[in-house]
Amino acid sequence: MDRRDRDPLDRPLFGAPTSVDRVLNLVVAVLTGLMVVVTLLSALVFPSWPPNGINVFFGLVIVLICASHLVLIYWYRQGDLEPRFRPMIFYNAFTVVLLCVVGNCYIHGVAKSTS
Repeated sequence: MDRRDRDPLDRPLFGAPTSVDRVLNLVVAVLTGLMVVVTLLSALVFPSWPPNGINVFFGLVIVLICASHLVLIYWYRQGDLEPRFRPMIFYNAFTVVLLCVVGNCYIHGVAKSTS
């Protein structure tokens, strides 16, 4: 038995994360980040150059929301947030992805093309 097993101050506060937790967090973070980057690039490139100001503003708002979400994830990974905040982090990631889908539909004019 080494010193870490005996000293309760050296143990993680909420338990050690499992490999499944790490993989799930990584997948959610990569998918959310990818959607935000695609939305921001779409806002800057489409429909033509120079970009439409409202599209750029929409893209920047999504980036700002994503930035606050990344701070929550950072605090969670540092152990500053309790595990009960984990579902809220996944919920926020889901809403950011939905906001990106709506943003991409708006930027690419999906509603205009159906009528």
